[in-house]
Amino acid sequence: MPLNPRDRGFAYGDGVFETVRVAASGEQPLWPRHRARLVGGLRALGIALPDESRLDAALNEGVAALGGEAGVVKLTVTRGVGGRGYLPPVPAQPTVVWQSGGLPVWPERHRREGLVLGLCQAPLYPDLLAGFKHLNRLPQVMARREVARQGWDEGLLLSTRRQPLEATSMNLFARFANHWWMPDLDAAGAGVAGVMRAHLHETLLQRGEKVVCDLRPLSQLRTADGLFLCNSVVGVLPVRKLAQWHWPVLASVRELQQSTETFLAGSLKV
Repeated sequence: MPLNPRDRGFAYGDGVFETVRVAASGEQPLWPRHRARLVGGLRALGIALPDESRLDAALNEGVAALGGEAGVVKLTVTRGVGGRGYLPPVPAQPTVVWQSGGLPVWPERHRREGLVLGLCQAPLYPDLLAGFKHLNRLPQVMARREVARQGWDEGLLLSTRRQPLEATSMNLFARFANHWWMPDLDAAGAGVAGVMRAHLHETLLQRGEKVVCDLRPLSQLRTADGLFLCNSVVGVLPVRKLAQWHWPVLASVRELQQSTETFLAGSLKV
């Protein structure tokens, strides 16, 4: 069904989305976390919550369209069709649409040897809707264009105070001598704390490992033992280089990468 040009998602970015990884078995291990964030985003925007069965039906249609192959299903929920002007209509009927596609391909060399990062020029500014996958992703679009122009594998986005926050589409973890570290995106008021980030945070705590979440200057990364990026689609990708700094791929990062891939394949229950 074609999108109505008067839909407020198309006209104003008035909606949210989630991209759900689907195993070949049809399982979606991170769907409960995706659903919770999607619902949170709709509530923050004041969009009526679609019936739960409507969301599940859209996801199931996307999964069926994959034909038994591993892939992703993107669910988008907008406020629905409205008239001209910014003021939302009352009542409004939310629009729910899905798209499905194959998994993005990262070269095996990147998964094995790690990514080369660059520093994106524009900072991430505080955002009232930080933390939700709303439909205005223009800062990420511009940052991703910079990554392509510069020939990096990914780009690191900083706060206005030059604190590392996240990559263009992935979250950041670092390993220091006695703890793991991840940026405090809530304190920064910017970025999106991804569902894979939450899963890995919980996994590390369950193993009895120490995880610190705060804001640090960029220079602190130089003293890290290792870095990795993560999201719910690609899992864990090590980082080997940022500007003039280099890191090895740690055995602990490699183990997280392997266990995460098993989890995403639907073979590991937590």
